[in-house]
Amino acid sequence: MANLEAYREYQRIEDLEEDSPPGEEDLLLHVPEGLKDSWHHIKNLDNFFTRIYHFHQKNGFACMMLSEFFELVQFLFVVTFTTFLVNCVEYDVLFANRAVNHTGPGHNPLDRSKVTIPDALLPSQQCTQIIQENSWIIFLLIMAAIFWLYRLIKVICNVLSYWEIRQFYIKALKIRMDELCNFTWQEVQDRLISLQREQQMCIHKKELTELDIYHRILRFKNYMVAMINKSLLPVRIQLPLVGDVVFLTQGLKYNFELILFWGPGSLFQNKWNLHPKYKRSGNRLELAQQLSRVILLMGVANLLLCPFILVWQVLYAFFSYTEIVRREPGSLGARRWSLYGRLYLRHFNELNHELHGRLGRGYKPTSKYMNSFTSPLLTVLAKNVAFFSGSVLAVLIVLTVYDEDVLTVQHILTGITVLGVVITITRSFIPDEHMVWCPEQLLQCMLAHIHYMPDHWRGSANKSETRDEVAQLFQYKAVFILEELLSPIITPFILIFLLRNKSLEIIDFFRNFTVEVIGVGDICSFAQMDIRRHGNPTWLSEGQTEASVYQQAENGKTELSLMHFTIKNPHWQPPLDSSVFISHLKEKVQHDAQGGPSTQLLLSEAPLCTSLQSNESATGPENLLASVLAHPVLTASGLQGRDHRFIPPSTAASAAASVLASLSTSQLLHTGRGHAQRNQASSIHQESTIYHSDRTTLDSMSFSDSRLRSNALHSEFASAEMSLHAIYLHELHQQTSHPQRSSGLWHSTVPMTELHGNTGFLAHVGSTPSLVTPVHLGGWREEEEDEEGEEEINNGSTLKQDTRTL
Repeated sequence: MANLEAYREYQRIEDLEEDSPPGEEDLLLHVPEGLKDSWHHIKNLDNFFTRIYHFHQKNGFACMMLSEFFELVQFLFVVTFTTFLVNCVEYDVLFANRAVNHTGPGHNPLDRSKVTIPDALLPSQQCTQIIQENSWIIFLLIMAAIFWLYRLIKVICNVLSYWEIRQFYIKALKIRMDELCNFTWQEVQDRLISLQREQQMCIHKKELTELDIYHRILRFKNYMVAMINKSLLPVRIQLPLVGDVVFLTQGLKYNFELILFWGPGSLFQNKWNLHPKYKRSGNRLELAQQLSRVILLMGVANLLLCPFILVWQVLYAFFSYTEIVRREPGSLGARRWSLYGRLYLRHFNELNHELHGRLGRGYKPTSKYMNSFTSPLLTVLAKNVAFFSGSVLAVLIVLTVYDEDVLTVQHILTGITVLGVVITITRSFIPDEHMVWCPEQLLQCMLAHIHYMPDHWRGSANKSETRDEVAQLFQYKAVFILEELLSPIITPFILIFLLRNKSLEIIDFFRNFTVEVIGVGDICSFAQMDIRRHGNPTWLSEGQTEASVYQQAENGKTELSLMHFTIKNPHWQPPLDSSVFISHLKEKVQHDAQGGPSTQLLLSEAPLCTSLQSNESATGPENLLASVLAHPVLTASGLQGRDHRFIPPSTAASAAASVLASLSTSQLLHTGRGHAQRNQASSIHQESTIYHSDRTTLDSMSFSDSRLRSNALHSEFASAEMSLHAIYLHELHQQTSHPQRSSGLWHSTVPMTELHGNTGFLAHVGSTPSLVTPVHLGGWREEEEDEEGEEEINNGSTLKQDTRTL
């Protein structure tokens, strides 16, 4: 998709088969009078299902409204406090640059040199007069007031709409607010599907499927993921001495969505239908010129609003981060998943809480991989700067302990603070002296959770180019803050000079990759996860796909997304082509498992796995994944098992196949539900695996009858199973694409002392990771629906036993 010639080879994809039974397109459904309610025939199901999802993920009505109320108060506080600091404080008096007259009544003549806070504040009348005489301040306050009133109106509308959602949960779904936190999204979704049979929320289809609900919630998100996958977005910038830079910020993403999806002049005529003229190829050039004009106008608007947005960004960053920098300066050296990374690594039809949980699990191995790269020159400089700074700081601390009056000396406290910050920053560049260089294994640990990586990373994990590409997905928090501060300045130029050049490609993309589904509307065709139309032959789709090179999803996105959705929604019935692919994959797994090591050997014979299982905090799913990741390295090292036989050589693919073939959740299917009213919605037992085998590695595991623990185990085993599939499919892809390189083993090995120790490269996989202390840095939210879970991703916290996000 890098040039226009490629787009000319795209073929118009015919509309997919209707999800509703044949002949129901014009069917008028009769609903008994007793079942009719305000939720019959909902006109905007996209908005309705999205609000239901947000209501569940944000813990109900009270939490949502309280958060929005404090957002209003926060904005009001920032504007008021900033205005007060600029106009109502005498800084000459505060900094003791001008003497204060304390000879008046009520003042002690001996305290003439002491400055109090009231001395530095102007009288209210004088402060008001200064504000009134400054037309620039008046203009900014008017703009702030208009924006605040807009936010207030939006909050009031949200109160009314979410109150209706609250009633829907109570009356239609039979879920009380005090029990909402005990229900997973899958359970809420099951009740929605059951309710559709009683009250026709969607009159175009008799029954809804899980995929229908995902399509409506993620309609525009799937388009964004597809455009990232086909390298249409984001815009890449070539900078001198820096190279290729991916620039995607919250403000730029907001402009993309405004231009393409819901703004004036956007491509969609409503929330669920692409405008008909964009579906025809006859006037593509004219439409491209029209889109180019819209992008130009949007860029000019951003340029005019740049000063106001920039002022707000600077103020927000100052109030959010200044105290954090003073107290914990090292927190800015921590890493977070970038906005580009979250879109690049996201599956088609992956909800926010599913993405947050997956990337949260991948935080530690990715951090470990990035931290394994050190610069010897920078390390020497950091050690010496830390030494000199620490020496001066030690002297100042001793002097203040001896006599606290030293703190009254000018700039002494500032010097102590600055020296502490410098020492903290320099120590972050000094590597751990016990660290072992094993980038290939760390990269595979990353892959188990993030599920996607380019082919050229394999075998090149030790190269700085690979590290730089990973850094685009996993950026420093300081880089994130800097990009957001520069976003108001850079965004207009990206829109005007770079995005406009892609207008024709964007028009062709939406024409070629938009399909209409009855009862859902226009969606991105990639979101159908259709192997025949978008599969890649090198990802186990050979003989099953008819897609050209330009119609194939990159990096196995179609195949991996299909597996992820199938595992997360075990009741979903895939279309015929997808079912054939899943059956073929199961047969391939069973075949490879016959030549691979037994699961019992993986779990008990490998000393590393034995040590992992001895950890009381370890769980079954983590041990399964750890055994697969460790086994190829152990066999490559010729490690002997307990019975003094050498473990037969095997690959990561065969080890993953062996565990996948043995997965069974027979004991998980009979856990208690806890409440009688849930029996009907839970009549079909959930299964967290697509494999059914008599061989089981779970029989030795004890399960509580607690419903919450059951849901947690379902989610954990589903995540582990998807991780195994990601490893397995990547191995098969490498064998198909690069047979000369695919030995099944990653190219570097780990010393056995590292494998036996607790500091081993896989130690974090087989045991519950220690939770990183949350450091809230505030910041810009990706979007309203992406608020929750961000802290877990960016600070590396794994999902706790909170079944709200399962």
